[in-house]
Amino acid sequence: MNPLGLYCVTADQASHGRELCERYGFVWLEALPETGHALRLDAERLALLSLGRGAPGPVWVDFVAGRADWRRRHGGGRGQGVAKACGLKNGTPRVLDATAGLGRDAFVLASLGCHLDLVERSPVAAALLEDGLARAAADAEVGPIVARMRLWHRDAASALADWHGERPEVIYLDPMFPEKNKSALSKKEMQAFQTVIGPDLDADALLAPARALANSRVAVKRPRHAPWLAGVEPGLVYQGDSVRYDVYL
Repeated sequence: MNPLGLYCVTADQASHGRELCERYGFVWLEALPETGHALRLDAERLALLSLGRGAPGPVWVDFVAGRADWRRRHGGGRGQGVAKACGLKNGTPRVLDATAGLGRDAFVLASLGCHLDLVERSPVAAALLEDGLARAAADAEVGPIVARMRLWHRDAASALADWHGERPEVIYLDPMFPEKNKSALSKKEMQAFQTVIGPDLDADALLAPARALANSRVAVKRPRHAPWLAGVEPGLVYQGDSVRYDVYL
């Protein structure tokens, strides 16, 4: 896939925009194209846009308001599937989220007290996540939560095979699953993100190194009817309405 373009709305963001282009390999845009996808940087946020008639809305990371704020306050705490799968019943383990994406589940775990390393190989997802973390860090209430989240722009397979940080008790995997039709996608505005990022076709290869590195368990989030990762039966399964969590102890 060709590198994505980045457009800055005003000159005030130009320095930061060019730094993002250099670090993540984006192409600097003087204007937004009429169709396709592009990143847009303004004074408020970095967002992924779908362009053209009838295109869905933008995608960005927001840990302070919206869905993340609601889930933090009313999502069910340690009774949530991701919390149970990661073993929060008896403590707050250190977690390595090897397929961080937009960081939604990682933020839930951080809000419950976990310290996390977030690994994301996609430059688009990593840049959006970096932007969301930076904005959340300035919030008095959410800042201490995201301070427990550390982002690494790395390939998951290489990170798991050659991890030099503190050894995690839990490794969390939520690979992008190749959907058979667009009706199966979670939300319309996420179609752009999933189209740009693409499925994690090498997800099966992550299970073995994850199990070798984790001190306690590997938790894998899957669509409810998806096959087991790498064809390996888990020791525990937590079923949800549309997803399930497979746990390898």
